[in-house]
Amino acid sequence: MSWLEHTVFIATVLTLAHPLGTYLARVCERRRTFLDPLLQPVESALYRLFGVNADQEMSAVTYACCFLSFGAGCAVLLFLLLVMQHVLPGGPADAYLTTPMTMALAANTAVSFTTTTTWQAYAGENTLRYLSQVIGLVAQNFLAGAAGLAVGFAFIRGIARQSSATIGNFWVDLVRSLLWVLLPLGFIGSLALIWQGVPLGLSPYTLAHTLEGRTQVIAQGPVAALEFIKNLGTNGGGFFNANGAHPYANPTPLTNFIGMLAICALPAALMITLGQLTQRLRAGWLLLSAMVVLFVGGLAVCEHAERTLPPQLAELHLVGGNMEGKEVRFGIGESTLTTVVTSNSSTGSYNAQHDSYRPLGVLVALTFLLLGEVVFGGLGTGVYSMVMMALVAAFLGALMIGRTPEYLGKKVTAAETRWIALYVLTTPMVVLVLTAIAVLTQAGRAAVSLNSGPRSFTEILFAYASCMANNGLALSGLDANNVFYNTTTVVAMLAGRYGLAVLALVTAGLFAGQRRVASSGALPVDTPTFALLLLGTILLAAAVSFLPALAMGPVAELLQR
Repeated sequence: MSWLEHTVFIATVLTLAHPLGTYLARVCERRRTFLDPLLQPVESALYRLFGVNADQEMSAVTYACCFLSFGAGCAVLLFLLLVMQHVLPGGPADAYLTTPMTMALAANTAVSFTTTTTWQAYAGENTLRYLSQVIGLVAQNFLAGAAGLAVGFAFIRGIARQSSATIGNFWVDLVRSLLWVLLPLGFIGSLALIWQGVPLGLSPYTLAHTLEGRTQVIAQGPVAALEFIKNLGTNGGGFFNANGAHPYANPTPLTNFIGMLAICALPAALMITLGQLTQRLRAGWLLLSAMVVLFVGGLAVCEHAERTLPPQLAELHLVGGNMEGKEVRFGIGESTLTTVVTSNSSTGSYNAQHDSYRPLGVLVALTFLLLGEVVFGGLGTGVYSMVMMALVAAFLGALMIGRTPEYLGKKVTAAETRWIALYVLTTPMVVLVLTAIAVLTQAGRAAVSLNSGPRSFTEILFAYASCMANNGLALSGLDANNVFYNTTTVVAMLAGRYGLAVLALVTAGLFAGQRRVASSGALPVDTPTFALLLLGTILLAAAVSFLPALAMGPVAELLQR
């Protein structure tokens, strides 16, 4: 039955891709939509309030500077809110906030949410007040998601435009992404979660007396306000420390399905937006098809790994696969679907404990993190991550046939190649260097005292790969709430969010200045042959960069068992 659900999920994503992609194209190009009569007055009021000239466009460098300044401002405001949360009114009571909000933890959390990483070094409901969750985290989920979508719009324009010195206006894209996309969908999705039993209120934590005579603290609060937008905005940090495994955050298989759909639908649709704005719809569908192939392959491997009973349990003649760390209401099928969906995107939401996965299952999730959001990915980041790899594939393919590399009618010259190469090399440089520092220092090794051998190395590598991908997933054997990891993971978050985005925007600006040409003999980029070349390029780039590290981690653990 799990494969039936997986098939329905993929079919739903593909069905929604075209209408959503068309809608996003209209939002991107400021064309008329059915929401205009309601939202245009609000949009105009916001421009007047903040002094934005909606008709003045920006160069790629100016656009990137606005993106960076907006992220920095949001991080500072969120940091101040977190360190001052003790003066906020409302619950929960101080007695329930058992994990203190230190300065290092506040800085890490602020950067985490403004980069859509939502790396939860904090303990959810045991660390934050209700107003910290609503004013700080919910607001930032909307704002950071909108900023990412704005960068995606700008990147698509850079590929689509000809002889243009500009790629749009960041503040216009930010406002339109927020008003036309995230707020309407977030409102509808949150209502669906409330219908399914997700709480939304400011009631105090409830004390319940169990049959054993013990007292149980049942946390609650404005949960529904955070739970849908964390997935739609590809953030992932949940209201509860247990995230989507908590029955109040994710009570039914339907809420889990809705959450996974919210993660994938918009990034998949952006491939169609790219195809429409470049007038090469087949190329957009090809990119989406490559994503689906990688997704299905990873899902099949992860599902097989978790369906296989661990040797220790097989010796006891048990059946049913590896249910350790998984919720019974989801089972193996929905747990592996969630793992593959979230590790492919910049959404670190989870409904199972990944440190309890088999080595092969961990390998799948870690590999997707290291691929760099090329499968669906986050809002905006998914489209430029995949296109950057397509540019590498076009370059390699052109070398094979002795032609000047082109993509969608734009030549990949030496100027663009330098930025593309730097983009591809940034992830391995950051992840591998930080992993090496953690392994070589006492502070880095001390945080993995629960495990030893290959699994402990995997936990460290997984953490930095997750932060670099602005994802937020973690293996529970790593104690990340300390000064060392609160500091070093921030480096990966910033590089993954702003470093890669700036490189992508500069590349888009160079392409925007070109005229589109149709060279005879150029390698077609909308054929099955190019799809195979693209898939090979993605896998080869990851293997060249990370295969030795993977061999010391999950592969070594797999061979030991």
